[in-house]
Amino acid sequence: MTRRPDMAPQDLFAASLLEREALSPGARLLRGFARDDAPTLIDAVNKIANSAPFRCMATPGGRKMSVEMTNCGTAGWISDKRGYRYESEDPASGQPWPAMPETFLNLATRAATAGEFDGFEPDACLINRYSPGTRLSLHQDRDEQDFNAPIVSVSLGLSAIFLFGGDKRSGRPQRIRLDSGDVVVWGGPARLNFHGIAPIAEGCHPLTGRNRINLTFRKAL
Repeated sequence: MTRRPDMAPQDLFAASLLEREALSPGARLLRGFARDDAPTLIDAVNKIANSAPFRCMATPGGRKMSVEMTNCGTAGWISDKRGYRYESEDPASGQPWPAMPETFLNLATRAATAGEFDGFEPDACLINRYSPGTRLSLHQDRDEQDFNAPIVSVSLGLSAIFLFGGDKRSGRPQRIRLDSGDVVVWGGPARLNFHGIAPIAEGCHPLTGRNRINLTFRKAL
């Protein structure tokens, strides 16, 4: 947060508290946390996509996903008829995934600390690109080897309705509006909570056009 000249220290502290919303034990919403970083993050996403283009992966059952995906980091999340998993190489090129930019690492570690998870060292960033009408059904992030590290999810571009449930798919999830720059951090008792994205509404954003970009940082290996 940038401190205004007329903002007293106690007002700054109160505003900071208002920007951190508890979703459940172990889950925090950091409103606007990445807003100032957004242009730099989008530039980095574009460079990553030049090396590892966005693509619609297929589920193990053969259904094509509507959300376009790519990765950066030591490991990348993929899905095909062999299942959901992490691989060190992009299956489309046979080359290692692009290295994770320092701006990504810095943001992810700061956000994790703000969400009360110190020492987060992500080795994977799944980058999702949504267009109007696309969605992501309720699921758990459980392909990682260690569930002690949190998930850090950064929203850029078009707004979305984030569905955040409990440890059972049948539970009714919270519906939370996420705008560009908002970050959600969850771990500990919330690490395996079901979550998803409702269909993206039509719109156009100055940074991303008719798209929403989501960066999901994980400790995969």
